Amino acid sequence: MTALDEYAPEVRDAVARAREQVSRLHAELPRWGLVVWTAGNVSQRVVVDPAGPSERDLLVIKPSGVTYDELTPEAMVVCDLEGNLVEGTRAPSSDTAAHAYVYSHLPHVGGVVHTHSTYATAWAARAEPVPCVLTMMADEFGGDIPVGPFALIGDDSIGRGIVETLRDSRSPAVLMRNHGPFTIGKDAKAAVKAAVMVEEVARTVHISRQLGEPLPIAQSDVDSLYARYQNVYGQH
Repeated sequence: MTALDEYAPEVRDAVARAREQVSRLHAELPRWGLVVWTAGNVSQRVVVDPAGPSERDLLVIKPSGVTYDELTPEAMVVCDLEGNLVEGTRAPSSDTAAHAYVYSHLPHVGGVVHTHSTYATAWAARAEPVPCVLTMMADEFGGDIPVGPFALIGDDSIGRGIVETLRDSRSPAVLMRNHGPFTIGKDAKAAVKAAVMVEEVARTVHISRQLGEPLPIAQSDVDSLYARYQNVYGQH
């Protein structure tokens, strides 16, 4: 018997589905060239009680130091929003406390991703926001990709920096200084998409700056592009 057995059957079913999804989405990180070896992680929130406090929710995340080839649904670990292990045979990712802090303080977030993707991490190493000089950036991020503070791994310091930076931002991505990108979304799939897109625009803007200074987009146009992409684009 595990601590997860104390939860309702519908919660255990939701955890099983999240394990499948998180396992599958982890495979997207090396596929898009966003991680090497065992670096990076994807997590998804599991809502325990929609009417209750978010602190009762759970999260599914990969175990620490395990290669991507080994990441089956059964290998995923389940934690509460204090970072405590609820179910699993391995220690959770070293970034679990950061993910848990984000879920505890941003109730609308259902997925968190961390990578060390090359170009986005290069901007983070310089503590420079990626400027919004592409319509793709206006669509996806609603402006510049911001830089968060330097924080050490191991407690919720990184999570605090993510929340402080993104709480009042339209961007689903933050470049944590000297560390790398963290992205958030309504679910893990949306957060993975943001991770893919932040690396793409970081690379493109870097290349553009080798040719000259990129041209800014007027704020009114950024707002218009963002509103259209978020509310009109795609299937509804």
